[in-house]
Amino acid sequence: MSINKPSGPEEEYFAREEAARRQREALENAKKLADAEREAAQKLHYMKCPKCGLDLKEINFKGISIDKCFHCGGMWFDDKEFETLVGHEQTNVFSSIVNVFRAKKVT
Repeated sequence: MSINKPSGPEEEYFAREEAARRQREALENAKKLADAEREAAQKLHYMKCPKCGLDLKEINFKGISIDKCFHCGGMWFDDKEFETLVGHEQTNVFSSIVNVFRAKKVT
């Protein structure tokens, strides 16, 4: 009775496939962990003042929902809210401030 022994290239192929499968699993697990950590951080910090850490409250002003800390007095704008509040006819000072502090979108 003769048993066919796998060839070297065949063993290498299956070893590479197994390594690739394990790498995909590791990447999926890392992504799930990163997503879970991001969600946990968001729950921990959501609607908290970046300056003093206390709760932010939403106030409506001219149709814009501004996040305000009534402890330290900080006001926080979401993306494009400041521009909307100031209007399209911004002075160069407002334009400069907005351009300096606007985060670049990663695509």
